Amino acid sequence: MENIKILWVDDEIEMLRPHIMFLEQKGYSVTTINNGKEALDLARHQIFDIVFLDENMPGLSGLEVLPMIKQVRPSLPIVMITKSEEERIMEDAIGGNISDYLIKPVNPNQILLCLKKNLEQKSLVDQKSTMDYQQEFRDLGMQIGSGLDFDGWKSVYKKLVNWEIRLEKSEDESMHQILKMQKDEANTVFCKYVEKNYEDWVNGSNRDRPTMSPTTFKDKLFPSIKASNKSFFVFVIDNFRFDQWKVMQPMLERFYHTKNEDLYCSILPTTTQYARNALFSGLMPSEIKKKYPQYWLDENDEGGKNNFESELFGELLKRYGMSDVRYSYNKILSLDAGKKLADTIQNLLQNKLNIIVYNFVDMLSHARTEMDMIRELADDEAAYRSLTMSWFEHSPLFDMIRALTAHNVEIVITTDHGSVRVQNPVKIVGDRESSTNLRYKTGRNLNYNKKEVIDFRDPERIFLPKSNVTSAFIFAKNDDFLAYPVNYNYYVKYYANTFQHGGISMEEMLIPFITLSPK
Repeated sequence: MENIKILWVDDEIEMLRPHIMFLEQKGYSVTTINNGKEALDLARHQIFDIVFLDENMPGLSGLEVLPMIKQVRPSLPIVMITKSEEERIMEDAIGGNISDYLIKPVNPNQILLCLKKNLEQKSLVDQKSTMDYQQEFRDLGMQIGSGLDFDGWKSVYKKLVNWEIRLEKSEDESMHQILKMQKDEANTVFCKYVEKNYEDWVNGSNRDRPTMSPTTFKDKLFPSIKASNKSFFVFVIDNFRFDQWKVMQPMLERFYHTKNEDLYCSILPTTTQYARNALFSGLMPSEIKKKYPQYWLDENDEGGKNNFESELFGELLKRYGMSDVRYSYNKILSLDAGKKLADTIQNLLQNKLNIIVYNFVDMLSHARTEMDMIRELADDEAAYRSLTMSWFEHSPLFDMIRALTAHNVEIVITTDHGSVRVQNPVKIVGDRESSTNLRYKTGRNLNYNKKEVIDFRDPERIFLPKSNVTSAFIFAKNDDFLAYPVNYNYYVKYYANTFQHGGISMEEMLIPFITLSPK
């Protein structure tokens, strides 16, 4: 406290002596001056933590000296003390020209509260967040071990993401470690839950069956389309996690109400080829291959594995008696394509339904793996969220969503799968025909420790196509990744701490489905 230095500028400064003595008793260092000119000179040559500035002084007034001090010390917090309650003062405070304002006469407790709010807020917020998490830690632990159903897992994951975001700026490293341990524990139990129930889910024989990729549009989108005369815009952001939605949410809530915030379950593998084709077709992968072989390519087939999403979605609409719904489909793979669509987004209002697939987050994930600079910019989970938020704020996607606020539309933001930051290598052996994904493998001659993965020796039981009679699928759990023995140490070092998808974790499987309405 004794290090906090206050500059108090008021032409009646002697009348404020009791206030100054009160602050000094609290450990603050207070420098006083009775005119704007000398205050500016002090600000130029000395370092202060905050300035209390009287608005109306003879000579150089507070309003006149304010921009001069800001020019010299742009980040210095300035609190305007005024006799008036003019709207202009409040607007200056909101606009950031001043950090706060107080109405005369002020009392010592007002001053103290103002100091804590402007100088100690981060520390106080950190302390409050840490105390709140400590109180909830035990309850979360009991929930995780209580045999949760799918709704219970959604609740736990939302709480863990909330704590990650609240605590990410805290300097209490021990609290970060405790939260990570609790999230790791949750993921371990979640993987066992998926292993126990997944086959029943996809076969429809479990009451706890969640909404999954093939049933998402049927369950969450089609009823709203049938019940409303609005136009719907569905933004499918590839590889988009719930925590990334939460940091973007405040930006969007300047323009939209969050009508519904839900999570659904991605199928396995949690990759674009499988999960997104399932999302748009309303079918599991082996069903797509059987029903629409012209729209499916296997792992080792050449060509794009998601080139027929629009056609599959058209077939889905037909199966649910919605072939009369006029829809558009756009896939954005580059900045120029995004800008072009943003410029013409209003042309899509004539359609009842518009699907826009946006691939940036997936590209960011891959770039982070392959480019050292991106690795440094997104060194951990918090930085990865921050980088996503920075991209979104300046993206054509945000431009599109803002442009739609003037129209009576419903906005849906969702994804096909998430990603997880991998840490622990798991060694497996496979032949040259085995797949290359780090979070799942499929092939004929896979050799692995059964305790380290979740395996399905007969993929057809979970509606995955078999490349040949003996093909199996195995999936990495929690934050593991799968590595072949050839050049093992090199690949372990290269891929550790990268964001990958395809396996089983809350981050990959519990993914957002958000509905927004314009304000």
